[in-house]
Amino acid sequence: MDRSMPLIISSAAHADILQAAQQCFPLEACGLLLGRDDRVDCAVAVANVHPDPARHFEIDPAALVAAHRAARSGGPDVIGYFHSHPNGRAGLSEIDRRNAARDGRVWLIVADQGITAWKDGATGFEALSYAVR
Repeated sequence: MDRSMPLIISSAAHADILQAAQQCFPLEACGLLLGRDDRVDCAVAVANVHPDPARHFEIDPAALVAAHRAARSGGPDVIGYFHSHPNGRAGLSEIDRRNAARDGRVWLIVADQGITAWKDGATGFEALSYAVR
């Protein structure tokens, strides 16, 4: 991902992320960000399989494996993940920081109908700018 350019989020993906968070409230929503390079073309809400979905999220492993298989077959790449913070805090939680894979993927966090963007880099998270188009 080229940090000199903002992340581009399609307007449909942006709307789908906000809708997923609203539908799951007061539980945490989560999902996959699909696209190419610096562009999120699609956001797919998936089941939050964490035992305490009011305070944590865990993306359904079957959905994640299926998305990676589809990408290997020519579908869009899994460029990252989204989840919501029903507590209204848009920043990364300490648990988010601990659970990061340091794999360079994008994380979008929804709180109070706003979205913050982060890159999960080798040395930790970096804030990203983004544009909705």
